Amino acid sequence: MKEVHTIYKLIILYMLKKVEFPLTNSQISAFILEEQYTDYFTLQETLSDMVESHLLETQTIRNSTHYSLTDLGKETLEYFGHEISNGIREDVKKYLKKHKIQMRNENAVIADYQKNEAGEFTARLQVKEKEQFVIDLALTVPMEQQAIILCDNWRKKNVEIYKYLMKELM
Repeated sequence: MKEVHTIYKLIILYMLKKVEFPLTNSQISAFILEEQYTDYFTLQETLSDMVESHLLETQTIRNSTHYSLTDLGKETLEYFGHEISNGIREDVKKYLKKHKIQMRNENAVIADYQKNEAGEFTARLQVKEKEQFVIDLALTVPMEQQAIILCDNWRKKNVEIYKYLMKELM
């Protein structure tokens, strides 16, 4: 582990600890690049190293990689977190204060699909609040394009659909 990469790793670990929910590659990248800590390619190499060394775990949802802390990542931050300067800590806090709600909302609405055994496509549409699913809906459609449309529309209309279901079912 190169020393210069160490601070990038600590920043990422610190960010993930502060939000307490997974962050996407683009969410992490937005902060690191906006603050000009490093370039995109170095960041991607750092994230890859962190996954390989079990500091982070990933989940891929519709071509988007979500990163979360592992126990080893938490321990590493506990031991070496003091190496993060107060200036960097403040940058992270300011950024999260400004973007945390948006980031949480982006991660709370989950829409993905996969081909099932019958050759059709099952779209899994979810809304997550903390670690609990508020809604978890699976719809099967015959064509992949339909599954894509379901996922795209879920992102746009999940609140309306949830309200409608609650009203109709209660």
